[in-house]
Amino acid sequence: MSTTEPGGPPETAEAVWERAHNSTEFRELRSRLRRFVFPMAALFLLWYLLYVLLADYAHGFMSTKVFGNVNVGLIFGLLQFVSTFVITGLYVRYANRRLDPIAEKIREDIEKEERA
Repeated sequence: MSTTEPGGPPETAEAVWERAHNSTEFRELRSRLRRFVFPMAALFLLWYLLYVLLADYAHGFMSTKVFGNVNVGLIFGLLQFVSTFVITGLYVRYANRRLDPIAEKIREDIEKEERA
């Protein structure tokens, strides 16, 4: 696609970006991102809510000693950090495989239009 129409005024960058935004590739990119982000965010929020509820209402369970001064509550708290790193790793892997190829194609198409 050319950034200028024959005999017409040059196309604005805004029009190029709007066309890219309305492309099927961009819709697919958004769809794939949402398929990962929304379920993962819901899962993490449920996991965090469980931790908060157990800390507030299950004192006996959370204060159960596992070894030494380490109890179930401390382990669950540390697992919040672990789950954050796991989710980050899963997202990076997912993005590299499923999002980046489409984003790269969109970027290349836009750059071709801007050069033409």
